[in-house]
Amino acid sequence: ENGPRLLVEAEQAKVFSHRGGNVTLPCKFYRDPTAFGSGTHKIRIKWTKLTSDYLKEVDVFVSMGYHKKTYGGYQGRVFLKRSSDNDASLVITDLSLEDYGRYKCEVIEGLEDDTAVVALDLQGVVFPYFPRLGRYNLNFHEAQQACLDQDAVIASFDQLYDAWRGGLDWCNAGWLSDGSVQYPITKPREPCGGQNTVPGVRNYGFWDKDKSRYDVFCFTSNFNGRFYYLIHPTKLTYDEAVQACLKDGARIAKVGQIFAAWKLLGYDRCDAGWLADGSVRYPISRPRRRCSPTEAAVRFVGFPDKKHKLY
Repeated sequence: ENGPRLLVEAEQAKVFSHRGGNVTLPCKFYRDPTAFGSGTHKIRIKWTKLTSDYLKEVDVFVSMGYHKKTYGGYQGRVFLKRSSDNDASLVITDLSLEDYGRYKCEVIEGLEDDTAVVALDLQGVVFPYFPRLGRYNLNFHEAQQACLDQDAVIASFDQLYDAWRGGLDWCNAGWLSDGSVQYPITKPREPCGGQNTVPGVRNYGFWDKDKSRYDVFCFTSNFNGRFYYLIHPTKLTYDEAVQACLKDGARIAKVGQIFAAWKLLGYDRCDAGWLADGSVRYPISRPRRRCSPTEAAVRFVGFPDKKHKLY
C-alpha cells in the first residue's frame, strides 16, 4: 500500500562496447495500475549523463508522448528502443570516446518518479603522455587538448585503475578527467614512492587546473582505418615522413593510434618510426631480444630533431 507506485530498473549496471559501436543502455519501468487509473498522465522519460561534478548532469534525450528531444553531440545518434510499453532503454549509435561514463534513466508520471543508473564502459587502452617540452609541462586544460590531439580523451580514474590492474606501471604523475593527479605503480621502487610501499594507484589529490603542471593519462579505443608501417627506401626527416604518408593515400599516425593498434590488434614492429607529435616509437606485442626483451609495450625513443633523416 505504501510502496512505490512507479519503479525504474536497469537489468545490467554496466554495458561494454567500443568506439564506433552501437549500444543499448537498459532501463524498464513498472507502474502500479491502481495508482494511475486510466493513465491520464503522460509518461516522461529523461536520460542524462552524470559527470564527476555531482551537481552537473548533461542532458542526452527526453521523450514525452510524441515529443522527443536530443541534445548536443548525441543528436542523430540516440533513440528509445521501445521493445515493449514499459521499455525506456536508450540506444546510442556510432559511439565516441566521450560517450564513456554513467547515465541516468528517469521516468516521471504525474507526481511519481524513479531513476536507475547504467555505466557505459569502452574497450580500449590507457597511455601516459607528455609533449616535446618534456615531463610536467601540462596544466589540466592543456592535458585535455594533448589527449584530443593524439586521437584520445583524458582518462578517468576507473580507466586508469583498470589499466593498473592490467599491469600499467608509470612513475610520472598525470592528470585524470576529474581533475585529480595520480600514477599507477605495480612494481614499487625507490624513486616511485619507495621500495617498501604497496602497489597501487598513487593519488596526489586535486591541484589548480590552471597553474599546476603534470603529465596526462589518455584513453583511446578502436579506430576506423588501418595502421601500418610505411616501407620506404630511405630514412626520413619528420616533414618527409608526413609527406610520404600523404603520398601513400594515408596520414601520419597519432600516439593514440599506435597504442590502439598495439593493444587491441596485437600490432608488432621492431622498427622505430615518426608519429604526428614528432615523437618516435615502435610497438612490440611479442617481446624478444633487441625488441623490448622484458615486456610487450609501445617503446618510446624520444623527440629527436625533426630535421634528422633517422627514421
